[in-house]
Amino acid sequence: MPTVGAPTLDQLQTFLAVVDEGSFVGAARRLNRAVSAISYAVSNLEAQLGLVLLDREGSRKPVLTEAGHALLADARLIAADLQALRARALALHSGLEPEVSLALDVMIPLDRVAGLLREFQEVFPTVTLRLHVEALGGVAALLLDGRAHLGISGPAVSEHPDLERSDAGSLKLVPVASPDHPLARARTLAPGAARGHLQLVLTDRSNLTEGRDFTVASPRTWRLADLGAKLELLREGIGWGNMPVGMIEEDLAQGRLVELPMGDMSAPYPLSALWRRDRPPGKATNWLLRALVRTLKADPES
Repeated sequence: MPTVGAPTLDQLQTFLAVVDEGSFVGAARRLNRAVSAISYAVSNLEAQLGLVLLDREGSRKPVLTEAGHALLADARLIAADLQALRARALALHSGLEPEVSLALDVMIPLDRVAGLLREFQEVFPTVTLRLHVEALGGVAALLLDGRAHLGISGPAVSEHPDLERSDAGSLKLVPVASPDHPLARARTLAPGAARGHLQLVLTDRSNLTEGRDFTVASPRTWRLADLGAKLELLREGIGWGNMPVGMIEEDLAQGRLVELPMGDMSAPYPLSALWRRDRPPGKATNWLLRALVRTLKADPES
């Protein structure tokens, strides 16, 4: 069995340049090298692999052989991976984090920040982003145990000795129910009317807010750990509850949900950017922090 050597990145890039440019002269021009150097690199690559990749006979334009066609995709993949490795190494030398873990409050509609996250990918292509979505104290819990570098949280854990915070605007929460719910059919609601009806309440999966209730008005509650599940139950007429306006705009417009005239339950939901005091934001995290705060504060609901 023939011995197959290990091609170098330079050999692969030279081979790909010849294929893409269609000639050794074009590759030499693209790589700013002599034609003889291009030919030498390709010959060395073929010697390493023990295969002829380019047919140089009978034409001034080199043609891929069957072996060249078979290995072309692999050559592109390997070259791209090595270039990505070099780019990531250069980013680390510049102080850029290899990964940013972001935790968002479940109340934040993702369509409000999706464009920003796409921009983050374009600005920092070498940085891996991990996105967590949690309720109430869950965001702070991820930060405290080191699983997240940056969080945007509601008021559940507004102060903690190990966390730094910065104002990040607010969301508007409104009490809603389906149109056929008794509270929605009533022309007026007396103070305390909601106490006689089942309230759907978002519960905390962390222990940071254990024993604390947020905007709970009824002694009859169903505790849900998933905001999507809460929304589906509200649509089905099972109880009433508070929801962020940005998440139910279409439901309100289509009449699937009705805002209840309960002024004491309609309140802003303040947001804070959080990070650990002993883990200040790095270059990419700081960019994300500033962009998130700017975007959320500019939101019409803030």
